[in-house]
Amino acid sequence: MIYKKVFYIYLVLLTVILDQITKYLAYKFISPFKSIEVLPFLHLVNVRNTGSAFGMFRELGNNIFIAVSFAAIVVIFFMLIKGREDPFSLSLILGGAIGNLIDRITHGSVMDFIDVFAGRFHWPAFNVADSALTIGIGLIFLRLFLKGKEMRDQDSNRKT
Repeated sequence: MIYKKVFYIYLVLLTVILDQITKYLAYKFISPFKSIEVLPFLHLVNVRNTGSAFGMFRELGNNIFIAVSFAAIVVIFFMLIKGREDPFSLSLILGGAIGNLIDRITHGSVMDFIDVFAGRFHWPAFNVADSALTIGIGLIFLRLFLKGKEMRDQDSNRKT
């Protein structure tokens, strides 16, 4: 049991470290407003996001996002300790939240550097922390969906 908990601690740390290293490299080697083509649909950029996801709510200010991030990290940490939810997903979410919080505290904004698009359809730039958050949240929703489907199937089997 202790080995599983250590694994999830390492997953959080790996997410934070990978996020911070890639952001540092993007900051160091990509000039603002410059775009480096990796693939026809993938560019590396140097963008600062002062808002939340997709740059929304910028007008709220960085201190609000720091406070919300701290609160979310505390809640996720306690959920992880209780062990009732999916620890893999929570570890990704926790690592992503910590990675972006570090940026907000040290730089006043979040560094985004992955730019994905298809023709005129353009996804807002993001980073490793955002990816970890999205994957973790997606896995939790998938688990809830499958659990709900399982419960509906069990319920329909009882009725027949």
